[in-house]
Amino acid sequence: MKPLHKLNISGAEVFPLIEGGKGINGTDGKSSGYWAKEGGVGTISLVTPDEVSPEGEFIPEVITKTIRTERHREMVEYSIRGGISQARIAHEIAGNNGRIHVNMLWELADSQEMIIRVLEGSKGLIHGVTCGAGLPYNLGAIASEHQVYYYPIVSSARAMSVLWKRSFKNYSEYLGGVVYEDPWLAGGHNGLSNAEDPLQPERPYERLVALRQLLNEIGLKDLPIILAGGIWCLSEWQDYIDNPELGNIAFQLGTRPMITQESPICDDWKNLMLNAKKGDVILQKFSPTGFYSSAIKNKFLSNLMRRKEAEIPYSKEAVDEMNFLLPISPVKAVYINPADKAKVEEQHRLGYTVISETPDSTLVFLTPDEWKLMQKQRANCVGCLSQCQYSSWSGENGTTGKMPDPRTYCIHDTLMAIGHGQDIDNNLAFAGHNVYRFAEDPMYANGHVPTIHELFQALLAGK
Repeated sequence: MKPLHKLNISGAEVFPLIEGGKGINGTDGKSSGYWAKEGGVGTISLVTPDEVSPEGEFIPEVITKTIRTERHREMVEYSIRGGISQARIAHEIAGNNGRIHVNMLWELADSQEMIIRVLEGSKGLIHGVTCGAGLPYNLGAIASEHQVYYYPIVSSARAMSVLWKRSFKNYSEYLGGVVYEDPWLAGGHNGLSNAEDPLQPERPYERLVALRQLLNEIGLKDLPIILAGGIWCLSEWQDYIDNPELGNIAFQLGTRPMITQESPICDDWKNLMLNAKKGDVILQKFSPTGFYSSAIKNKFLSNLMRRKEAEIPYSKEAVDEMNFLLPISPVKAVYINPADKAKVEEQHRLGYTVISETPDSTLVFLTPDEWKLMQKQRANCVGCLSQCQYSSWSGENGTTGKMPDPRTYCIHDTLMAIGHGQDIDNNLAFAGHNVYRFAEDPMYANGHVPTIHELFQALLAGK
C-alpha cells in the first residue's frame, strides 16, 4: 500500500484519517479523544451529546416543561452543556495530539446557537466544525469569528459551488476542507438531490474529480477533500492517494470505528452490526428531515416499509374512480378507489385498524398501540429539528402549517433510545452500507472488539 502522508488539517500536521461524527451518541469525547491521540482527527457529535459532570458521571437528558417551546429550550441547553463536557473529555485524552472536531446536523433547530455557545464554552479545545444535512451558509462566519476551521459536508461539486458563491468566498481563511459524503454508501442522512437516482449509484471518483476541478478554479487547489462513505480498508483506495486529479485527500470513517472498545454505542447495537449481512442496510426516505438516510433493516425499519407499501390514495370528495366511502374515524369519512377496499380489509385483519391521513392525500394503517405512541411522541415533542415532518414543528414559527406525516418517526426519541441501550430491534439503527463487512473482517473474528489504537494502526497498514 502507498504510504499515507500527513496533511495540515485544522492547523496541525495529522494523519488524514477522520472519525465520522454521526448522530446522537454515535461519537463522544472519549472516542474522539482516543482517535486524536493516535494522530488523526476525532469528531464529537453535537447532536444532543451526553452531559458529563466534572466528576465523570453521566447526567441524562430530562425534559420537564409542558410547553413545547420551553421543552425545546431544555433540549438546547442540555446539548450545549453536553457538548462542552465532551470537548473537555476529548482534550484531556488527546493531550496535544491530533485534532478535535465537532459535527452538527445543520437542520437541527438552533444548531447555530449550539455551535456558537459550545465553541465559547470550550475555547481552545475544539479545532474544527463539520456540518451536513443541509446547506450551512452561515458556517463560515461562525467558524471565522471563533477562529476555528470549518468543513461543509457536500455530495456534489454543485452544492459546494452554491455554498462558495453565496457565503464561503468571504470566509476562505478558515475553510479547512470539504467533506465529500457519498450519498449511496454513507450511513445516516444522505445528500441525494432530486436530480440523482437513489437506485443508480455513481462512482465517487468522477464526482471527486469534479469537486477538485471546482476547488482549483476558485483558487483552493491545496484544500483537502475528505472522502466519506464506504471507507473500510485504505488498500482499496490506493488509486485515490497521491493522485494529481484529486490532490490532497483524507478519509473519514463512520461505520468501522463504531465497533471499538472506546465507542459509546451499546453492546446490543455493536452485536447487531457484527451480525449484519450484505443488503441489510436500506437507503430510504422515512426521516422526518425529508432527507434520504441509510439504516439497518430491523423491525423498526421493516414496519415503516410495511406502512409505506400499504399506503393508498384518497379524496375528500367523490371524484372519478375515488367513489367508495370509507370511514376513517367515528366522525370522518373519505373516498377511495373501490379496488383498494381489499387492501383496507387486509390491513384491518392484520391488526392495523387505525387509519391516518398523510400530507400527500394518502392513508396509512397503524395498530392502536402505534397510534398511541405517535400521539405521545407528538405531545412530548422537543422541537429538535428546524422543521419536522413527523410533528409539523417549525423552529421559525412553531409549525410548518402542514399535516403531521405518520409515515415517518420521532427521530429524537428513537435515537436517544438506541443510543442509550434500549430495544435495539424497535428503534432506528443508522449504519453505512459496508456494515456487513464486520462479519468478514479478521480483526473482529471470534467476537474481538478492537481498541481505537488497534483499528488506527490497521488502517495505516491498509488493513
